[in-house]
Amino acid sequence: MRTELSHQLETLTAQRPVTVLGAAVIDVIADAYALPWRGCDIELKQQGVNIGGCALNIAIALKRLGITAQNALPVGHGVWADIIRNAMAKQDLHSAVEAESGDNGWCLALVEPDGERTFMSFSGVENQWQQSWLDALVVPPHSLVSLSGYQLASPCGDLLTHWLEGLKDVTAFIDFGPRIADIPDALMARIMACKPIVSLNRQEAVIAAERLGASVEALGKAWQAHYGCPLIVRHDKDGAEYYDGENAGHVPAFSATVVDTIGAGDSHAGGTLAGLAAGWALPDAVLLGNAVASWVVSHRGGDCAPTREELLLAHKDV
Repeated sequence: MRTELSHQLETLTAQRPVTVLGAAVIDVIADAYALPWRGCDIELKQQGVNIGGCALNIAIALKRLGITAQNALPVGHGVWADIIRNAMAKQDLHSAVEAESGDNGWCLALVEPDGERTFMSFSGVENQWQQSWLDALVVPPHSLVSLSGYQLASPCGDLLTHWLEGLKDVTAFIDFGPRIADIPDALMARIMACKPIVSLNRQEAVIAAERLGASVEALGKAWQAHYGCPLIVRHDKDGAEYYDGENAGHVPAFSATVVDTIGAGDSHAGGTLAGLAAGWALPDAVLLGNAVASWVVSHRGGDCAPTREELLLAHKDV
């Protein structure tokens, strides 16, 4: 492992409270020799049924790195909800939000031979947020609050944004995901006025640049000029870029043999949040995110984040 991260892991102890708000769903993962086209019928090979969802993958990553978080992941009642509840309990993970009725959503993840994944999602209670659920959450000052674009782009996006606007002295961490294109300009302005740390992959960065009328190469500068808050752009095997005011730089990746990329961005967020919770500087936190993501893409499914000890062992000669 890179020497600086190896040394930093010894200091990975939470200094800030963390709240993870978002979805717990089921991922049905299948290998596909190609993506389906209109009118076709392709044969899939099922690889597994995993618990997933952006927020749950983040919660798992934080837990395995030894960072305690308040997990606000609505769990309902039904076939999928029962699987999620039982799987979370086995990992000593519990949600602060219990839905009175309704099942959780699920997702069909098609994995192509090069590991790229395509999702087809069915929404459930995770996108049916209620004010009473939010009122029951205790978010102390100086907290980190993780949010996903899937919920912010859903019908409950305005409710969640209003809740975020009412929190005092917190830092939001937002991975908009592909839904960044679906968030209305007015709502986007309100979200960004909260000065979150935002993490995007390379495809999402293209959308973000288009929204700002900038080239992808100039996104970091345009983002700082327009929003004035930190931005992380993930480039997979090519590492990540970060932009924070006058500070900007490249954070190298770790080598990995890609099995599938499900949960890579979520796990990167979990690793980065763990570093930020420990009081690390943004580049150091992103480096931890890179290390966690490299582990996850080397394993099946998105719920396989490593422990601190596994990271050290996997990269001890790097």
